[in-house]
Amino acid sequence: MPEYRIDGVSLAGKPVQGIINADTPKLAKDKAAQMARERKFKVSSVHARVTFLYRVKKGKEKPIDGEQKAFSKQEVKDALDKMGYTVVYVRKKLFEGSGGKVPDVEVVSFVRVSSDLIRQKLPFNDMMSMLINDIQNKTLREAIREINQDLKQGKDSEKAFQKHEKALGKFAAHMLGLASKSGNMGEIFESTAKFLERNAQFKKDLKSALIMPIVTLVILFGAVGYYVAYIFPATASLFQKFKIELPPMTAATLKMSDFITSNIGWIMLAIFIPVVALIRFAMTEKGRYTIDKYIWNIPAIGDLLHKTSIEIFCRVFYALYSGSGENIEVIRMASEACGNKYMEGQIKKVALPLMVEKGIGITEAFEATGVFTKTAVSRFHSGAETGNVKNTALQLAEYYEKETSYRMRNAIDMIQLAISMIIMVVLTALTLVSSETATIKPKPPGGRGGWLHFLMSYF
Repeated sequence: MPEYRIDGVSLAGKPVQGIINADTPKLAKDKAAQMARERKFKVSSVHARVTFLYRVKKGKEKPIDGEQKAFSKQEVKDALDKMGYTVVYVRKKLFEGSGGKVPDVEVVSFVRVSSDLIRQKLPFNDMMSMLINDIQNKTLREAIREINQDLKQGKDSEKAFQKHEKALGKFAAHMLGLASKSGNMGEIFESTAKFLERNAQFKKDLKSALIMPIVTLVILFGAVGYYVAYIFPATASLFQKFKIELPPMTAATLKMSDFITSNIGWIMLAIFIPVVALIRFAMTEKGRYTIDKYIWNIPAIGDLLHKTSIEIFCRVFYALYSGSGENIEVIRMASEACGNKYMEGQIKKVALPLMVEKGIGITEAFEATGVFTKTAVSRFHSGAETGNVKNTALQLAEYYEKETSYRMRNAIDMIQLAISMIIMVVLTALTLVSSETATIKPKPPGGRGGWLHFLMSYF
C-alpha cells in the first residue's frame, strides 16, 4: 500500500509530521484531514513516497547511478550529501510500474522458501537479504526490500508487512506480519505456506473444472449458430425457391434460422446485457456477498467450495489460536481469510456478538451462523469439551483437504462427461437434420419434359 507523509502545523505553531498508508492520493488526503480534526492541527501538505533516480560521484571516481524512494527530492539530496557524494542530479522517476498484486506462484514460492529457511534456523535478516537478491518479480522484490528496511529500523513488523498487502495479498501480509513478532514464527510461516499452496491448487483445479468446459461450449454453440444462421439457409432456401415441401426437422431448423437472422441484434443484447450486469454486480460488496451466499448450492462444485472455505478457516484458526481471550480477533481474521463473504459476514454478525455479548461458547456460536457443516460443529464441540480446540481445527482442515481433493477429481470427470454428452447430442441433431435435408427429392412439373423445364428454370 502506498505511503504518504503528512506535514502540518499545530495550534501552538509547532511543525507536525506523520506517516500514513492509503490506496490513492484522495484517500490519503481524507485520512490526513480526519487525523487533523482528531489531533487538532492544520495540514500543510501530503506527499507520496515515490522513487527518485539519482547520479552521484565521489572525487574523480566514475559516476554512480541509482534510485531511492523518498517523500521529496531534497530528502534524497540531503541523504546523499551526508554520505559524502557530490550530487549530479536527482529527478523523479516517471514510470514506476503498476506495483499491483504479485502472481500467486511468486508469493507461494517466497513464503515456502522462507518457511524452509526458518526451519533451518537461518537468522531472519540473513534470510530476507538472500531472498531480495534471488526474487525475480520486481514488485515483490521491492516490497521485501522495504519490509526488511522497516524491520531493521525497528518498525512494527505487522505494519511493515501490511503496508504491502496489495503485493503480497491481504492474508499473507497479515500472517507474516504476525509471525515476525510472535514466538512461533516457523509454525505460522509453515501454516501460511500450506494455506497458499492449497489455495493455489484449488484455484487451478477449479479452473480446470470450469474454464475449459465453458470455452468448449461457447465454441460449440458459436459453430452451431453459424451453421444454423448462415450455412443451412443457403441450402434449404434452394428447395423453397421451387416450392418443394420440406421435412419437419428441416422446416423447423429453417424457421429457427430465420428467427435468428431477423433478431440477431436483440439476441446479442439478451445475452450480453445480463452477463455484463452480473459481472458489474459481482464487483460490488453486496454482489459478492449475494453470490457467495448462493454459490454453495451449485451442483457438484458448490459443496466443494463450502468445505474448502471451512478448511481455510480452520487452517488459519489453527495457526493463530493460542487458547487465550484474544481469540475473538483470531476468529475474525480466520473469517476474513476463508474467501467467502457470506461466511465471513455470518461469523462477524452472528458468532462474534454471541461470544462477546452473551458469553456463548465457540461451538454454539459457530452452529448459530449456519455456515458450518454438522461434521465441523460436532468436531469443534468435541474439541471444546477436551480443551483441544486448536488441534481439532487442524484435523478438520486436513480432513476437508483430503475430501475436497478427491471429490474435485470426480467433479472434473463428471463435468467433462456432461460436456461430452452435450457435444454428442448437438452433433447428432446436426447430423439428423443434414441427413434429412439430403433425402429431399424435388418433384418436377408434369410429363417427361418436366425435368428439362426444371433444370432450365434453375440455370
